[in-house]
Amino acid sequence: MIGLARLAVILLVVLTVIYFCLVFYFRAGEKDRLRAEWARDQPPLPEHTYVENGLRDYQGSLKRKLLWGVYIIPISAICLLIYLVNYA
Repeated sequence: MIGLARLAVILLVVLTVIYFCLVFYFRAGEKDRLRAEWARDQPPLPEHTYVENGLRDYQGSLKRKLLWGVYIIPISAICLLIYLVNYA
């Protein structure tokens, strides 16, 4: 049981590091895309306001996608694998 707890703690730490790396990476890419879009279209808003509004909209959708992709799917796969190896 100690081994399973150790695996869970290490897995959560690694997945958390991956999660935050992906958040910063995707957010930077979205910020660059919004700046290029602002430069191309020249909307009436200042650039920083346009980028902040776009990032606020993007942040909500990114969190849900990354939660599924980084935490839920790998943990579910490991739990399924442990179950199949031990009980099936």
